[in-house]
Amino acid sequence: MPSAADPERRVALLATLTLLAMTACWGSTFYLIHDLLTRVPVVDFLALRFTIAGAALLLIAPRAIGRLAPDVRRRALVLGALYGGAQILQTTGLAHTPASVSGFITGMYVVLTPLFAAAILRTRITRLTLAAVAVAMGGLAVLTLNGLSIGYGEGLTLIAAGLYALHIVGLGAWSRPADAIGMSILQCLMIAAICLVAAVPHGITLPHRTSDWLSVIYMALFAGAAALLGQTWAQAHLPPTRSAIIMSMEPVFAAFFAVLLGGESITARMLGGGAMVLAAMLIVELVPRRRIEVEVPHIAV
Repeated sequence: MPSAADPERRVALLATLTLLAMTACWGSTFYLIHDLLTRVPVVDFLALRFTIAGAALLLIAPRAIGRLAPDVRRRALVLGALYGGAQILQTTGLAHTPASVSGFITGMYVVLTPLFAAAILRTRITRLTLAAVAVAMGGLAVLTLNGLSIGYGEGLTLIAAGLYALHIVGLGAWSRPADAIGMSILQCLMIAAICLVAAVPHGITLPHRTSDWLSVIYMALFAGAAALLGQTWAQAHLPPTRSAIIMSMEPVFAAFFAVLLGGESITARMLGGGAMVLAAMLIVELVPRRRIEVEVPHIAV
């Protein structure tokens, strides 16, 4: 006779697979974005991407926003602002650093998430998690430091990773399965609005090549609308730390696609620093669940 926990396990497995598929999709965009930004300004690209994404979701579920409670709408707008800021910083940084390095640094949100959850929501953080953070920071130093300084692109990407971590914590605490579509639409529209405001003063540059339009549409529909919807739904079933650990596969996918499609060379620093960052993520992933820091509950503030 199946236990009452079996349906929950199946839903958690589906949420895990959803996040993993979404992460692979995100990882595939690093090379595409790196190439596209040589022809289209950062905020112009993001404004176009998330306008298309928001419009697509609105076409699918035009009444979803209206079904949200006022407090849920406010939270979705806050989450969209965090995500929009992270996207601008990450994409700007990507224009100044190799795609594989950007992917690894972006993956730092996996260790920043439990730190922010502990600081903001007063959840407990274990010594093992602190050790993982130290290993990850060491990997970041090997990967990006030039003497005692961090390059412009790497610095922006690290700040973006922090904003992504805040977004993961907030989404895990605020999202509900029934609100996933409406919250995703509002987040997309907020991201688009932020980027449009930043782009309007200098005029919006649209892609001229058919291949660029295909890249934008792919990133809008799959790595934008579908990915944000998948993340919002999945995080309604998974705690933030667990979600961040699953999404730590993003830098692995990013490096894979950058080498496979972007022609980037594998260097000793990339292997060494990347291995340390991934090791930190695996430390947190492989410990028994009872020793992982207390999971962040859903909150209503």
